[in-house]
Amino acid sequence: MIRILLALLVSFAFSAPSVAAPPTVYVVLWFDTEDYILPMSDDSALKLADWLTKEGIKATFKVVGEKARTLEKRGRLDVIAALKNHEIGYHSNFHSVQPTPAQYLSSVGWDEGVTEFDRRERSGFDDVKRVFGQTPSCYGQPGSSWAPQSFGAMRKWGVPVYLDSGRHVGYEGRPFYYDGILTLYQLTHTLRTDLGGTKDLEKAEDRFSEARKKLLAEGGGIVSIYYHPCEFVHKQFWDGANFSRGANPPREKWQLPAAKSEAASRTAYETFFGYVAYMKRFADVKFVTASRARELYRDVARNHEFTPAELDTLAGKVADRAEVNFRYIGESVLAPSETLYLLDAYFLGMFADAAPAAYHLPETPFGPTSSPQPMPNAITTDKSQFVRTAKDVASFIQKQGRVPGTIWLGSVGVTPEAFLKALAKVLVGVKSGHGVPDQIELTPAKLETAKYVAADDPKLWGWVVFPPAFKSAPAMMDLARRQAWTLKPAILYREPK
Repeated sequence: MIRILLALLVSFAFSAPSVAAPPTVYVVLWFDTEDYILPMSDDSALKLADWLTKEGIKATFKVVGEKARTLEKRGRLDVIAALKNHEIGYHSNFHSVQPTPAQYLSSVGWDEGVTEFDRRERSGFDDVKRVFGQTPSCYGQPGSSWAPQSFGAMRKWGVPVYLDSGRHVGYEGRPFYYDGILTLYQLTHTLRTDLGGTKDLEKAEDRFSEARKKLLAEGGGIVSIYYHPCEFVHKQFWDGANFSRGANPPREKWQLPAAKSEAASRTAYETFFGYVAYMKRFADVKFVTASRARELYRDVARNHEFTPAELDTLAGKVADRAEVNFRYIGESVLAPSETLYLLDAYFLGMFADAAPAAYHLPETPFGPTSSPQPMPNAITTDKSQFVRTAKDVASFIQKQGRVPGTIWLGSVGVTPEAFLKALAKVLVGVKSGHGVPDQIELTPAKLETAKYVAADDPKLWGWVVFPPAFKSAPAMMDLARRQAWTLKPAILYREPK
């Protein structure tokens, strides 16, 4: 009898469904560790890192390349050791020395821009990796000097997370994927406390409490909190004191920013420590690093084998809507560029001697990097040309790693949006038993995800370091909108208990 009961218990243990963990608020606490002018900022980084380590909290310190090199030159092995206890990210090579990324990338295209970003910024990335003994887990721009080409360089470097604050691109205040990279940017719950004492702390606690309630009601989510070690010890940012409004003095003329009094600095630390202690008191709040956020918001589409049945469903969803957008298939969500890749491969598989049993997404194709041919009206082509064009699209994506700006039906160019819509409709017809039609119409279509990229506006470029003349970057923001072919929500996967 006892053996029977034990067998039943074992059977139940292995057959019982796993229960998802309760909703959790994940706090990504990060520090832009950038000031390589004021020596006191070294001590601030040390103090913050050591205190967080004692509290059992692992933060993400995004380090500037010159800051890493300066710590070495100053012999601050204690600071380096303290930061090694946390996760290291990257925050550009020189931060505010002119020109900054948005400026030098504003008038170049994709390939030249990716190469130029790599040329200017890669040495800093390598130095941060060397000094701290870990590959940076994330990147975020200096100030508001954002540029889409940095995402292309990140893919080359193997950096999987973009972590910063700004409003150039975003998705409803939530984490999202852009160019295949988890992007924690323009988040609704980007919360921090001013560092002036009790009143500031109480206001911040109230804001966090409200955000926590909302996120728990939604099933969990991300709170992003950032600081700069230097702001605990200075009155003015180091770069504002030296590089404001486009200034670029030589190193020997760099000025130390004014420092806070000892009492003001002590209040700043106490306010911050109190804020962290307040968040830590909640059992449903966990502090996570950038790489842990990447695990929580992992892209399951990358490891999924899409069956013909799933791709039939995907084609139906694309064909039913007027606009080109991201689409959900089971637990996966697919960006428009991924949808084009999969449906094109599925279509061509129908003409193969042996059609694949499933289709794999190796990586997210980048969006178009060139402007499309104007397409004011619908265009009709024949079956033969459509099949040949589908093969050309597959070859282009494989060789170039991106969606074509213009898709050619012989001598006639159409937008990739129009081709994707027509492709989906053809697949729906094949699924219905009608086969590929002899004549195929392609109609203009809109890329819906482009709305998540901000319109060019002087407010985007309001950083104190930018020269007054730098008030717009229309070509760069247009390129960013084309990269919205890669944009899709990031889904929080709750771990089993």
